[in-house]
Parts: sequence; structure tokens; C-alpha cells
Amino acid sequence: MLTLSACIIGYLLGSIPFALVIGKVFYHKDVRQYGSGNLGGTNAGRVLGKKAGIAVILFDALKALIPVAIFAQFSLEAGIWCGLFVCVGHCYPVFANFKGGKAAASMFGFLFSIAVFIAGNIWVFIIPLAAFFLCLYLSKMVSLSSMVATVTSTIMLIILQVNFMILLASILLSVLIIYRHKENISRILNGTERKITWM
Repeated sequence: MLTLSACIIGYLLGSIPFALVIGKVFYHKDVRQYGSGNLGGTNAGRVLGKKAGIAVILFDALKALIPVAIFAQFSLEAGIWCGLFVCVGHCYPVFANFKGGKAAASMFGFLFSIAVFIAGNIWVFIIPLAAFFLCLYLSKMVSLSSMVATVTSTIMLIILQVNFMILLASILLSVLIIYRHKENISRILNGTERKITWM
């Protein structure tokens, strides 16, 4: 029952579209009408500016980190599945017609909470984060870097031989994130994917 409650709460928290909220409240813009149309930090940054993008990324990460940290105090299983369902909610938010972001920031919030509160190994978070920034520096593509980070996290968990449930959640998260980036994959292969200019 606790795990089921954690999944439901995780999904509902993940469904909070901070890019939409910040855009409408502070900028009077619906970010879904601009750029890629995604409710994520990257699109919010492009449409609303750097400060808004950073704020969205931070809140999207915290909406995974905080509930996982809380549920993990009662049940590691509940904490793990709560984090995964936060990411599902972010991608398919009930509060925004099931059209959300791609869960990159939420993934890192989830990984940090897994590293600190469940696996007890900070490298579970640091290595994927380093892989993200290294790929971003080399490719200038957030989409590719996000996919590299999630695959790296799964490989790390296999190497560390962590609890099978953590590994399973990581595999499912990788599948979700790669699927959400399917259009980006097509653009990467075609050489038309957007690149950042600030790095």
C-alpha cells in the first residue's frame, strides 16, 4: 500500500508543470506555444531566459528529490518507485493534458536521492552528471547529453551491483527518456538538432 501511494503521489508531483507555471505567472507566456513546445528547463530557458530556465530545472529536480528522500525513510522500495513515477508524471502530466517535458532534470533529482538516501553511494549521481556535461561540452546538444547520462547511470548501477529494484527503475527510466527523445534522435541523425551556444 505504501509503494502504491508513493507511485501515485510521485506521479502527481511529477505532473506539476513548473515551466508552465513560471511562464504564465511571471512572464505571461505559455511555453508550449514557443520553441520545442516542451515543458522542460531547456525550452523554458530558450523562451523565457536563463533565470527562468534555471528555476525550472531546479524545481523539476526537487520534485523528484524531496519525495524520494521522504519515502525512502519508510521504505526503500517506495522511494525508488516514487522517483520513477515523478519522471513519468513529468513526461505525461495530468495537469497539462499529458504533454510534458523529457525528464532530464527530474532524472538528476531522482539519481541524487537514490545516491544519498537509498544506494549510499554519491558516485551514482556524480558519474552520470559528469557524463552529461562532458557530452554537452563536446556535442553542444542537451538531448544527446541527457540520453548519455541516463544510459551511464544504468551502467554505473550494473557495475556497482546495487539492489535489483534500483537497477530495474533505472532501466525503465532510461527507456522512458530515450523514447521521449525520439524526435531529437531523428534530428541528431539528420544533423538538424539544436545546439547550445553558451558552452
